[in-house]
Amino acid sequence: MSKRRAIISYDKLSIDQKKQILRDYPDGYINHLTTIKTPTGETLDALIWETDEVIYLVKVTKVVPKAKPVSDDDDDDFDEVADIKDDEVEDDEDDDFDDSFDDDKADDDDSDEE
Repeated sequence: MSKRRAIISYDKLSIDQKKQILRDYPDGYINHLTTIKTPTGETLDALIWETDEVIYLVKVTKVVPKAKPVSDDDDDDFDEVADIKDDEVEDDEDDDFDDSFDDDKADDDDSDEE
């Protein structure tokens, strides 16, 4: 006895059927889609999904991600740092250095080794 065949849109599947597809294709079904050309010349993507009673041809619409349009109005000036004055930056930099090292003393130590 052959199985019944049905064509259905993914949107019209019941929640249980959608859950079963997720169980059958745990890594996703995107690589299992088939491209079909209709008699009107339209192409559609479909998933051939087989259950115990029915072989479904599930019509799937691929969602094409839309890129956010770039506009010149969204100029972000990353060069400007707000609320920091030049004096504050210089004071912070001076605190990072250890002035206790004496260059002259290091030069004297090198001359003693020769």
